[in-house]
Amino acid sequence: MPTKKLKSLLNSGASGNLEQLIQTAQDMDSLTSALRAAMSPGMSENLLAANIREKDVLVVICSSSAWASRIRFESDALLAAAGSAGFDAKSVRVMVTQG
Repeated sequence: MPTKKLKSLLNSGASGNLEQLIQTAQDMDSLTSALRAAMSPGMSENLLAANIREKDVLVVICSSSAWASRIRFESDALLAAAGSAGFDAKSVRVMVTQG
């Protein structure tokens, strides 16, 4: 993805891009919060972020491969929590952060 200058993002003609970026960030935050609320406290602390990709794939990013395995077992509950929060997803993909 090409890097855009802040000036071009704030330009009146490009305001749709900035608004879309802000909306995407807010949606990701809402989805992540909804999923964390549906999990046990220990598990929720290791769910770092969530997003819907390819229109129906719930992507969950967690802190380690051990937590990824545990979170995969919660796929049905995560799909239900996402649906309750207004996000449609049919499958779950769990990823581990690289940092």
